[in-house]
Amino acid sequence: MTKQQLVEQIREKKSFLCIGLDTDLEKVPPHLLDYEDPIFEFNKQLIDATHHLAVAYKPNSAFYEAYGIHGWTALQKTINYLNQEYPEIFTIADAKRGDIGNTSTRYAKAFYEDLNFDSITVAPYMGRDSVEPFLEFKDKFTILLALTSNIGGLDFQTLKIEHEELYKKVLKTSLTWKNADHLMYVVGATRPEYFAEIRKIVPDHFLLVPGVGAQGGKLEDVCKYGLNDDIGLLVNSSRGVIYASEGEDFAAKARQKASELQLEMATYL
Repeated sequence: MTKQQLVEQIREKKSFLCIGLDTDLEKVPPHLLDYEDPIFEFNKQLIDATHHLAVAYKPNSAFYEAYGIHGWTALQKTINYLNQEYPEIFTIADAKRGDIGNTSTRYAKAFYEDLNFDSITVAPYMGRDSVEPFLEFKDKFTILLALTSNIGGLDFQTLKIEHEELYKKVLKTSLTWKNADHLMYVVGATRPEYFAEIRKIVPDHFLLVPGVGAQGGKLEDVCKYGLNDDIGLLVNSSRGVIYASEGEDFAAKARQKASELQLEMATYL
């Protein structure tokens, strides 16, 4: 998918909602456990109920890898279903990979070619040669961890190096890498005061924003400082949408929560 196609979808749906598919068998409605593949069935029903409200889905690979081959199969079935039934949807493999060059190339092939995701989250700690292999793939995006929403994110990311915070150094350095126009960045919604500074460095790149809802981030704050001329935001909600109900009405309740977010997003567009 190209950036322009993503922007067009956002404008058409009046939404920049990304739904995180962090599917946990301990939390899915009990009646789904009778299905042959309850993980995929949960995802499928959620996708069918919310695809008109969301522009992206973000399966977190850990929730699938935890179940071994069965979980990986469910992940593959989920991405195949999205690509076949809703090809306009932007897909994100939340895998947080990043390693030496030849290893990163294999990670990229696994998620870009075999699974056919549009993007993958990558940790930048190992530097240029751990990220550039992901950037070599046409019409694929690498979403770099910049300023995360977790409590420990401030342990390192805001430390000053030569009078500049580390996250700013990461942003500025990444712009010098080959095919840097294929980069997006993770910026947590719980850090709204940093968005203005981030937009000074990467005014035109998309930001993937977790932390709205269950983690306490506010959409209003994110939009105030994060929106650009191409919208430039993918705001993620996981638990707040997918676990809105533990009953057989879980998909309908998820649609309701997604609709509430979409309607709020439409006011900012």
